[in-house]
Amino acid sequence: MSRILLIEDESVIRTALRRLLERNGYEVREAETVEAARQLKELDGTDLVIADLRLPGAPGTAAIGLIADAPVLIMTSFASVRSAVDSMKQGAVDYIAKPFNHDEMLLSVERVLGQRRLARQNRALKSDVARSYPVCGMVGSSRPMREVFQRIDKVAPTDTTVLVVGESGTGKELVARAIHDKSKRSAAPLIVMNCAAIPPNLIESELFGHEKGAFTSAVSAQQGLIEAADGGTLFLDEIGELTLDAQARLLRALEDGEIRRVGAAHTKKVDIRLIAATHRDLGKMVNENTFREDLFYRLHVMEVRLPPLRERGNDVKELAQALLRRSCERLHKRGIQLGPQAIEAMCGYDWPGNVRELEHAIERAVILCDSDTISRDLLALDSRRTKQGPDNGGTRTDLSLEDYFRAFVEAHQADMTETQLAKRLGISRKALWERRQRLGIPRPKGG
Repeated sequence: MSRILLIEDESVIRTALRRLLERNGYEVREAETVEAARQLKELDGTDLVIADLRLPGAPGTAAIGLIADAPVLIMTSFASVRSAVDSMKQGAVDYIAKPFNHDEMLLSVERVLGQRRLARQNRALKSDVARSYPVCGMVGSSRPMREVFQRIDKVAPTDTTVLVVGESGTGKELVARAIHDKSKRSAAPLIVMNCAAIPPNLIESELFGHEKGAFTSAVSAQQGLIEAADGGTLFLDEIGELTLDAQARLLRALEDGEIRRVGAAHTKKVDIRLIAATHRDLGKMVNENTFREDLFYRLHVMEVRLPPLRERGNDVKELAQALLRRSCERLHKRGIQLGPQAIEAMCGYDWPGNVRELEHAIERAVILCDSDTISRDLLALDSRRTKQGPDNGGTRTDLSLEDYFRAFVEAHQADMTETQLAKRLGISRKALWERRQRLGIPRPKGG
């Protein structure tokens, strides 16, 4: 039962309103003034305060903050836009004008209490998530990941531009979300754009927006993603795929805090925090004149480097168990466990596709599993990717990113389309085709 404190100096109105609320299941306490309300005992459990604006002594808005986080609904016979705005500016959650009918009052009360319940549930859920996964659902207790968490905690409260670096599938977007959620911009939007997934001729329109008639297919004006992120955070994944022209416009937007839609005559002020990510070597791209040096230094203020899964030790087990629970819940399967040989195989595998590959391997195994235990065979791991280390009787050989890319493509291209391969690798089909050409990896016949 919700508890309501009613502050109203006119006894007839106060009595009628109390009876209305009590008939609808609310527990009501009364006071004639704000000062009288302060003298009441045991107000901590109050869920809502309803106060008249004009009261003897202090106005009803003085009840704002009287009881912890209890919202205050202001009512008054002197309804005006000005008094409504003033009340809301001081912290009132809603405003209702006298005379009001019973349905109107009950709807206002239920709406405010409903919003309060949702806010409390949201805080509770965030608290649970924070206890289980201290950094935005990211799992891991290895030393490299602890260093990542520490860096996120340090950089999140600032407005500093962040560059997240790591191989495909390591969880760069999770880092961006963690930084946003821990920042002062967390209540504003986080806008995500994968630069590799947008055709080069549409990049600038997606980022900056366009006016009607700016180009042939611009049949109406459209807001860009930078504008949509105003007040919040813009996450540009695979920023190394941006064209040089788009890089130049992005740099100007970051330095001036202004954007101009394609085809527009005027600029617009924007306030964003930029987080960028890449699996490419931007420094090398600068030397090759495929990435602007000035933008590189603008991005490279703070770097968060994500370790590949093969360097995270026992995190593989922890991640596998968390991903198994998630897959079982999503696929409505219960009681499935990872067998000891499956765990051994996962710990001895190099995971060229990193966490993304682990997630897909477990999901596939859950779908195919006909018992309560996932076997090694159901994981369908490529035996050529098995690490050689102390546990396996040899010395591990470190391979380059190109070697991992080659092995992954050759192992999976027979049972995947080019679109599926590109998605698993976290790159565009165009980037996949370019790497095939550069590394001389032919597509299978009929592919």
